[in-house]
Amino acid sequence: MQTFYLTRKEMATLLLSLQGNTGKSPLATLQEAWVKSHKSDIEHGKSFAAFISTSLPPIFEKMIRSNWRDVGFSLTDIVSLGNQIEYTNFSVTSIQNWVKRDIKERLGGPRLGKKYSIDQAALLFFVDDLKTTLDFEAIRQLLDLIFHNPNDDSDDLLSPTALYAAYSSIFEELDQNNDQLLDVQGHDAGKINQDHMLEGLIKRKAEQFAQSLTRLNKEQQDAVSHVLVIAMVSVQAAYLHSIAKRFLNATLFLHDLN
Repeated sequence: MQTFYLTRKEMATLLLSLQGNTGKSPLATLQEAWVKSHKSDIEHGKSFAAFISTSLPPIFEKMIRSNWRDVGFSLTDIVSLGNQIEYTNFSVTSIQNWVKRDIKERLGGPRLGKKYSIDQAALLFFVDDLKTTLDFEAIRQLLDLIFHNPNDDSDDLLSPTALYAAYSSIFEELDQNNDQLLDVQGHDAGKINQDHMLEGLIKRKAEQFAQSLTRLNKEQQDAVSHVLVIAMVSVQAAYLHSIAKRFLNATLFLHDLN
């Protein structure tokens, strides 16, 4: 069975569709993502066979069977959804610790009865990306820069879902060949120490997006830009971290195997 994974950009698009902000239904968004990764099967008339061999999480099944819009998520839903993002590893225990302790004051309580909103889910996905490179004290400081009062969205520099969509979209734009490594061009073979080029590229793209937020002042735009840089570097690190973990697990599992 194949697992139906989404890129971060596809997950952001799904969250936006659940909010009714894309003009597409959640089902259409999932269909588009699945078609993108199964073009060969579709071209050879094997779409049905390919789909029935795909393992769907229960939350995707809900979205396929009903017009499932902004009805809120349980923590189990968020974990299920998060684990369909490439190179992530959510657990209910970790999320419960974040909600009850690590980012409790920044996330706030469930907004829809006993369920969490789409923006709260996006915030948790954002935190999961950041934790690859930052400790929770640093993460809390970054959250305070962008999202001031968890019970009042009006003072946010931008919504968690919009932020998640922004850095995931820029990341994919800079990874044209989809190898999970940001593409940098213009290297000079005669020079050393060209590590500044990747930093400069990410910084320029982040600044361009932040400057498009014309309702923000210069200081606020700078804050958004810097957070985007940190988030994109963290996504890059998450991929490399996943490789290290896979090799570690294989090494330990196969050691002394008879």
